Amino acid sequence: MGTEKSGAGAGSGDDLHLWFAGRLPGSWFSGTPEIVADREEITVVCPLDDLDLPAGAAPAARAAAVEGRARRFREETREHRIEIAREAEHKFGRKVSWGVRAGDLKVMFTTLSVPVMTRLRQSERRVLDTLVDAGVARSRSDALAWCVRLVGEHEESWLGQLREALRRVEEVRAEGPQ
Repeated sequence: MGTEKSGAGAGSGDDLHLWFAGRLPGSWFSGTPEIVADREEITVVCPLDDLDLPAGAAPAARAAAVEGRARRFREETREHRIEIAREAEHKFGRKVSWGVRAGDLKVMFTTLSVPVMTRLRQSERRVLDTLVDAGVARSRSDALAWCVRLVGEHEESWLGQLREALRRVEEVRAEGPQ
C-alpha cells in the first residue's frame, strides 16, 4: 500500500493504512487494498479475485467481465463504503474515493477533480492552446490535466524514485534537531 504525504495535521500515512486495515472488511477483496493520499483525497482501490474466464478470452470480454464484477461490488458495498468514508473524512479531513482492481484493469467509482492554481508563461500557454485548437482537449484545464497524465504514464519509475527520495528526506528531517 502506497501513501503520499498526508495533509498537515491529518494523520500520517501509517495512521491511514492502519486505520483502513482495521476498518475495511477483509471479505471485500483478495489481497491488500491500495491506499493513496494527497492533501485533498484518500483513494482506496480494493483488489478483486481474478475472474474465471475461458482460456483465450478476448480483451474486450475480460474488460466487460471486470466491469460487471466492479458494478456488483459497488452495489453490494455501497452503504458500508459510505459509512467508512464518512468516518475517514471526519478523522483525516479529506474526501475518500473508491475503486477496484482485477488483474491489470482498474475501475474507479468516485474521484475528486480539484482545482489547482498555476502560473504559466506564454510558451506554456501556447502548448495548451494548441491541444485545445487540435481538439485533443476541451479547455486549457483539460489540456493541462492531459499533459500531467501523459507525464505520469511515461515517467512513473522516475516519479517513484522522486517520491522515495522525498520520503527519505522526511525521515532525516524527523530525526534532526527540533
